[in-house]
Amino acid sequence: MSNQLSSHAPVSPVVMGKMGSTYGIRGWLRVFSSTEDAESIFDYQPWFIQNKGRWQLIEIESWKHHNQDLVIKIKDVDDREAANLLTNCEIIVDSAQLPELGEGDYYWKDLIGCEVVTTAGYELGKVTDMMETGSNDVIVVRATLKDAYGVKERLIPFLTEQVVKHVDLSTHRIEVDWDPGF
Repeated sequence: MSNQLSSHAPVSPVVMGKMGSTYGIRGWLRVFSSTEDAESIFDYQPWFIQNKGRWQLIEIESWKHHNQDLVIKIKDVDDREAANLLTNCEIIVDSAQLPELGEGDYYWKDLIGCEVVTTAGYELGKVTDMMETGSNDVIVVRATLKDAYGVKERLIPFLTEQVVKHVDLSTHRIEVDWDPGF
């Protein structure tokens, strides 16, 4: 993982969070992190946003906690008006900055788009989203148009070995022990 800033646009962009509303009058902004530990969003640099269809490099001058929020000061953003222009911008990094995961661990971005099939070979559909419930992650699967059970969407717990039997990212396929009627 590189902490050096590069002005090159991300080759494989991944959203790490979002800039929220302004904080104070000196150009600070709230940050909403999508990382498991909110503060670890600062481990991934450089940050980019898309502004008018172009990639823009964001350099963090400083960050701190304010109550339960994280707030940042961006270099050359020195007043509330300038900061307000960045409100709701997604914080993007290149996925090459993400650390390698161990066996059996997956980034959500890699699971989205995978085909989900039961151990009996029934095609349940494609992963469209992931959710965190506290006890475990959940796969959101949009059913195929020809689903015999008339299901449009399934929520399947991502429980390795119990429900999720095999994940093959090379073929974009997830095998699950799941009742198609559920």
